[in-house]
Amino acid sequence: MSKNLVIVESPAKAKTIQKYLGKDFEVKSSFGHIRDLPKKGMGIDLATFSPDYEVSADKKKLVTELKSAVKKAEMVWLASDEDREGEAIAWHLAEELKLKPENRKRIVFHEITKNAILKAIEHPRDIDQNLVNAQQARRVLDRIVGFEMSPVLWKKVKPGLSAGRVQSVAVRLVVEREKEIRSFVPKASFKLDGIFLNDANQEISAKLKKDFNKESEAENFLESAKNTEFKVLNVETKPGSRSASAPFTTSTLQQEASSRLGYNVTNTMRLAQRLYEEGYITYMRTDSVNLSQEAIDGAKKQIVSEYGAEYSSPRNYTTKSSSAQEAHEAIRPTDFSVKAIGDAQLSKLYQLIYRRTLASQMANAKIEKTVIEIGNAKLPQHFEAQGEVIIFDGFLKAYGIVKTEDEDEENNEKLLPKVTVGEILSYKKITATEKFTKPNARYTEAGLVRKLEELGIGRPSTYAPTIQTIQNREYVDKREIEPQTREVVKFSLVKEVIKKEVLDEKFGGDKNKFVPTDIGEVVNDFLTDNFTEILDFGFTAKVEESFDEIANGGQKWKEMMTDFYSKFHPRIEDVEENADRANGERLLGVDPKTGKNVNARIGRFGPMIQIGEQDDEEKPVFASLLSGQNIATITLEEALELFKLPFNLNEVDGHPVTIGVGRFGPYVKWGETYISIPKGEDPLSVDQSRAEEIINEKKLADAPIANYKGEPITKGSGRFGPFIKYKSVFINVPKRYNFDNLSQSDINELVEAKLEKEANRYIQQWEAEKISIENARWGPIVKHGKNIYKIPKKKDDTKYESDDLKEVSLDEVKKWITAQDPKAFAEKKKPAAKKPAAKKATTAKKTVAKNQQQRNNYSE
Repeated sequence: MSKNLVIVESPAKAKTIQKYLGKDFEVKSSFGHIRDLPKKGMGIDLATFSPDYEVSADKKKLVTELKSAVKKAEMVWLASDEDREGEAIAWHLAEELKLKPENRKRIVFHEITKNAILKAIEHPRDIDQNLVNAQQARRVLDRIVGFEMSPVLWKKVKPGLSAGRVQSVAVRLVVEREKEIRSFVPKASFKLDGIFLNDANQEISAKLKKDFNKESEAENFLESAKNTEFKVLNVETKPGSRSASAPFTTSTLQQEASSRLGYNVTNTMRLAQRLYEEGYITYMRTDSVNLSQEAIDGAKKQIVSEYGAEYSSPRNYTTKSSSAQEAHEAIRPTDFSVKAIGDAQLSKLYQLIYRRTLASQMANAKIEKTVIEIGNAKLPQHFEAQGEVIIFDGFLKAYGIVKTEDEDEENNEKLLPKVTVGEILSYKKITATEKFTKPNARYTEAGLVRKLEELGIGRPSTYAPTIQTIQNREYVDKREIEPQTREVVKFSLVKEVIKKEVLDEKFGGDKNKFVPTDIGEVVNDFLTDNFTEILDFGFTAKVEESFDEIANGGQKWKEMMTDFYSKFHPRIEDVEENADRANGERLLGVDPKTGKNVNARIGRFGPMIQIGEQDDEEKPVFASLLSGQNIATITLEEALELFKLPFNLNEVDGHPVTIGVGRFGPYVKWGETYISIPKGEDPLSVDQSRAEEIINEKKLADAPIANYKGEPITKGSGRFGPFIKYKSVFINVPKRYNFDNLSQSDINELVEAKLEKEANRYIQQWEAEKISIENARWGPIVKHGKNIYKIPKKKDDTKYESDDLKEVSLDEVKKWITAQDPKAFAEKKKPAAKKPAAKKATTAKKTVAKNQQQRNNYSE
């Protein structure tokens, strides 16, 4: 057995590091945290803020293995990541494995290279308790906020909701941007563009230096320009330069990977993690733009070799953020001689990092800007043409140029022909187009990261999980926003003739940008109304600063928690006691048929329309909103249209056909089969012909593609990707198979592998009782319905083996279940009989209510 045991976070990292260490070292992985706050309950003593950490069930076997390895080693090296989370992992390992200070060493490294690992071994330290405490403070504070705020949401808004400190602020940003867009009133103006020709018939595109607010002003200018002789009034040429951006931090990598590669934040971090673990880049969670001297020298050598000495300009960058840890490095390649790697996705991100780092050490690009003024003394305004020429490409040789989402669509980076002052030009075409001002754009993932960083909210390790969480909780999504249409006026002056056109312009459409859901808006409004301080951007940034102070040893974490909780908890109690319920209710108007109020609000199954009130003699009727509709903007007319659903069409193949909308969106119900109507299609537009098309598509999709032992095999695509179905068994189809062209041998192989796996799954099974003893990933378990129970030890304190479990009786298994859940077999109470209605509803109302119930029961 090796004298030295090295514990890292991930198996990929373990594999890489093992290559660099000799036979005296054994490298094992902890697979992240081995213990944490319990999943059930708060797990924090609120009197002392002491966390009650526990080893999760899926890590117990691993911890036993690590304890065994520790006993055989003389020294344990804790080599988790260099950030606060990594420090906490090392501390948890030391505590749980009972490592004595003299038998443990903490090592950190910015990159997984042989030199870095050997250097870390030569310069070990002990666990930094300040970094651990900063992580504990974040974990405990966020648990308390979520644990105490979420039940208030259950009581005041809707069961099952949750709140979080950083996540709720991120949702607030998205909601406030959406409200800005809704309240934005566009202003129209006329922008004039001209195309002019010189004697050599070369085109010069120019813009009038002033916009006109009125249509008449634009038309009058064109009238005055009709017979005007245009001249070059001025030519100005001045040198300029462009400098490279700093090397990547976590935030800037996420933003640039989004704009250049189209990667979302989660995918970027997943790929960066792999690049780091496989030794290609330095640590990818950093807010520093600092480079080591070794990296600067390595980049210089590569630049001189590849581009020439004139392209080299070594420099270091200073991070603007006061909280950044300058001891860390920016994200950079570990070896500048490696330009690309085998895996295509990994290589794209690697090359982006490679080029950005190289560019940061290269000379500025030299450009020449040219501005040409075109006009006539008789005209009130003149045109201006702008262009630029790159004289020396510098860093652009490695990195190129990319526009950000905030830059103007117009591109002035064009080459202009040579002209002289006084030169006569003719106009080819002058246009005056009505343009409308635009609201601030909705946030992309990269834009939201940039805003969070700008406000000082969150840190490098939090951006990706925050953005993933607010989507998982369905507070925001990236649904496509259909554009609206408006009329715009355009004048064109060609050959002394002015032509007026009225054109249709699409506006307001969006895709792949964050939009708040109805429940996201309701939750945000409730929290901002009742927890102003927690949702305040400045407060959230101040909390992050407190964590930084704890990490630097300037503040004690439990004192910080005491101060926070003394103000936070009384607010929770006050809101729980006194705040009004919130469901986003909005009165749309009155139903002309019944004279009853029509309201939009959040209901049990999401956003809906309600006609009538709960205390009316006749029960209110309901309709679910369609995809793309929301409570804040739906009109009375649109709401009333929803009550035309569901409606019946003619039978198809002897089965009734109904068009409706349910929890999972619009559907065609054919007999007992529900078929989703394609996304974006209005269910009210589905007629008999379209319904039959949808039904036939479903028939085709459900048709058997093959047989196995006389039983049909069908295929489909679900939550977990493509699958085939044999009897009642769903079998996932891995990517190595051609799903569109599965052969009979492929199907045989897939079915037999699944059946073999299922056969090995059950040790014993009692189907009638819905109880089974099964083999699971970490050993045998007991299942009752959907619940999982542990298998206790035998009377002699040894574990049950599979052969033992084959002999265990059902009664004994029931005792195991009852010991862990006394109510597991308790009889469920029958629902109380419904009281008769005070007055019979009309047949029409009954039908609507019944149809709504069908919609609510709809499931895919």
